[in-house]
Amino acid sequence: MATNPPLYGSDQSRFARYLERRETQNPDPVALELRRRLIAGLRGRVLEVGCGDGRNFQHYPPTVSRVLAIEPDPNAHAVATERAAEARVPIEVLAGVASPLPAEDASFDAAVLVWVLCSVPDPAAALQELRRVLVPGGELRFYEHVRSGNATFHALQSAGDALFWTRALGGCETTRDSVREIEEAGFELASLDRGFHSSTVLTITSAPYVVGVARNP
Repeated sequence: MATNPPLYGSDQSRFARYLERRETQNPDPVALELRRRLIAGLRGRVLEVGCGDGRNFQHYPPTVSRVLAIEPDPNAHAVATERAAEARVPIEVLAGVASPLPAEDASFDAAVLVWVLCSVPDPAAALQELRRVLVPGGELRFYEHVRSGNATFHALQSAGDALFWTRALGGCETTRDSVREIEEAGFELASLDRGFHSSTVLTITSAPYVVGVARNP
């Protein structure tokens, strides 16, 4: 949810600020473990798009030589910069969006997305940019909210998005089919796990998730 225009300064962001404070004070252990699993084993040059406040930074292993983290929201960017200074690997935090990316062609070995494809205005454009900056065979690692396969719950997600969620969470749409979008962009799926988890009833419509790895052919 971090690759949209700044949301923390608007009235619509009160819910987002509440969720950020809640997570900071009482981190969700399930989401923490999913983030750790997502990043484990990465090597070389890594691009993280929509890094938010940098809560992934603690998980990067020493085998990573460099991380370029992109974040458009100025408040989140400031916190991420502080966390980058404490990380085990070199991390540079830049202001930017998912498309276009401030990176050269084939300049990264892997890319990381956490709750990004649910929010970017144009997922297809963002994914094409990721293919551009990844080396052939480079990995796209993703942890995303997705639409439910259950028709009743999908209807609940759609209603929640229309009534409140998308407006309050900076454009996040819980009903996007991000796996299909990744495949349609030309990535090849290497692994995919689906799950259902919410740290609070307030975020239940975002509970269906995927964690996976795709490769740039």
